Amino acid sequence: MGRWNVADVMTIGAISVQEDTPFKEIVDLLEAHEINAVPVVDRFDRVVGVVSSADLVPKIEFAGDDDHLRLFENRHTRQARGKAHATAAGELMNAPAVTVMSTTSVVAAARIMETEELKRLPVVDDMGRLIGMVTRRDLLKVFLRTDDEIRREILTDALDGLVGAERAQLRVEVDDGVVTLLGEVDRASLVAPLIRQIERVDGVVDVVSHLSPVVDDTGDQTKGYRAPVMF
Repeated sequence: MGRWNVADVMTIGAISVQEDTPFKEIVDLLEAHEINAVPVVDRFDRVVGVVSSADLVPKIEFAGDDDHLRLFENRHTRQARGKAHATAAGELMNAPAVTVMSTTSVVAAARIMETEELKRLPVVDDMGRLIGMVTRRDLLKVFLRTDDEIRREILTDALDGLVGAERAQLRVEVDDGVVTLLGEVDRASLVAPLIRQIERVDGVVDVVSHLSPVVDDTGDQTKGYRAPVMF
């Protein structure tokens, strides 16, 4: 199937800073471009880290604090306090940066963001050079696909290889990304694999099955089965 990649949703080009970019200049860039984070690149434009607004806030949080309080701090607080004294991007950044390539699938990018608890990722080429950014909001563009596009991909790709679930036996309806399946399949055991296959089509919001198996080889109730989308 034609899965969407980061290249299909990313913003090409990105604001970046060098490791020696001053604190105040970083704040100015974030404000001017209405962004919350900026990649840090070396002289070859390779991404070496990321500075976010969260890395800048400790400058306010720990202003004027007594040093003796450090004896009672946990690791996270000590790291934050250290950034409070930073004056340039190299001292503020989180490194190494978590990045993706333009060929990374949107599914993989979404999983990386979730696992790493990130809202955005720098996009790099095969040399690690910055070529753009992708955000969680960008990933949602897959749901802008039209119902006709989704239905066409289901009919041309998603049903391939599932013997007993031929197109002639099925009717596929798509309304606002919700796919409804009607008709017959040869065996009840085909219903769940078919639904999983359709869930993988980019832009599908939900799958509702009203399929009737000719033979119930599972003993399970399949009619009216609803499956949550795994994104």
